[in-house]
Amino acid sequence: MHFGIKLVVLTALTIATASGVCAQQFEQGRSLTRADDFAVLSHKARIEPENAILHERMKQLLPTLMAQANIDMWLVINREYAEDPVYFTLVPQPSHAARRTTMLVFSRNKDGTVEHLSVNRYPLGEPYKTAWSGGNLAQQWQALAALIEAKNPDRIGINVSEHWPVADGLTHGLHQRLLDALPDTYEQRLVSAEDLVVRWVETRTAKELAVYPQIVALARSVIAEAFSNRVITPGVTTTDDVAWYIRNRFAELQLQIWFQPYVTLQRAGHGCDTEQAFCGQSGHTIERGDVIHTDIGICYLKLCTDTQELGYVLPLGMTEVPGELSTALSKGNQWQDHLTEAFQVGRSGNEILAATVEKSEQHKLNSSTYTHPLGFYGHAPGPTIGMWDNQGPTPVRGDWPVYANTAYAIEGNVKVPLDMWDGQNIQIMLEQSAFFDGKNVIYLAGRQTKWHVIH
Repeated sequence: MHFGIKLVVLTALTIATASGVCAQQFEQGRSLTRADDFAVLSHKARIEPENAILHERMKQLLPTLMAQANIDMWLVINREYAEDPVYFTLVPQPSHAARRTTMLVFSRNKDGTVEHLSVNRYPLGEPYKTAWSGGNLAQQWQALAALIEAKNPDRIGINVSEHWPVADGLTHGLHQRLLDALPDTYEQRLVSAEDLVVRWVETRTAKELAVYPQIVALARSVIAEAFSNRVITPGVTTTDDVAWYIRNRFAELQLQIWFQPYVTLQRAGHGCDTEQAFCGQSGHTIERGDVIHTDIGICYLKLCTDTQELGYVLPLGMTEVPGELSTALSKGNQWQDHLTEAFQVGRSGNEILAATVEKSEQHKLNSSTYTHPLGFYGHAPGPTIGMWDNQGPTPVRGDWPVYANTAYAIEGNVKVPLDMWDGQNIQIMLEQSAFFDGKNVIYLAGRQTKWHVIH
């Protein structure tokens, strides 16, 4: 989605302003501040900014996306306990469920504007206008059919998709009820809304980018706390202890995780061969000389992060990370650069992967790329750029093109043999949240270029 020069410039300035200090302090892989020093809004205080973001998206983004997808009306029909995956990206807060049956109708006018209508027993409020409320279920379906007939759209988008789970939220039962309610002449007007759904979910706006750097910085600050002597006592603390510290820390901050954090370690004597997908091991006591790794993801203000970083436990008598480890980490950063330099508007995920693999081979990097979009979901729709178990083309999702104003988890690894480990590989697994403005990939809160150190 192209917002124009004004928004792109605003986006770049917003990121620079919001994340400048964060990028400086986190670029070196060390935290100058704890998560407690960041503002984390109460659940009540989150309502206003989340709804402001929703209003911006509805007003500025949705009309353009519906026009691009050539959809005149978009139906998002939900039942309580079986909400469409895209439902919570479309409704004002606080909202915890689609009560009974909730029908959202987005109708495109001739002037390009979009009406936001609800056909729902319980009115939703702004930005929705209530088209019907208060009756029984049969009357509700009749009201939806009458509304569709009155608007007379040529192409009606419904959320059914073979390849995109996020765009396949219309259940079989609701689909059948819709067909039963509509006059026969309208059934042929129903089309998949998958392109619209993917573009809606993957595109970021200026208000979202104002807060995204701090969300990522919060996640990184908790890693910095966890990978320190504040949490780890060599010879005592286990990888599971650290993983649960991270989870409990996010709970203290009232930040939602979207998967259980995990922590693994690598050490001399624990083999890591060239073909092995992942070399870290969990469930061990952390000892001096170990390399530790974590993978975490949080969601805050409806935006999700995905982060992997590394730490080193200094052996007795050592005060600095060995040069070999610093070199290995720099090779991981080199792989990141090869990947992000391959981003171009219109280039598919498969094409970006192929360019990254070619560049890695030229520089003799043993790399693996498995990068994915971020946003309302940690594993969001958009271009798949490699899979951990497939470094070749990915059908359909890998063919999706890159658009401007989208966010990604720059994820993958390199394997580097270490003389200090008698030639055994170390796997440098990195993942950082970033934003593509149409020209450059910008790390939202810096990236790890030096090791977290446990003394």
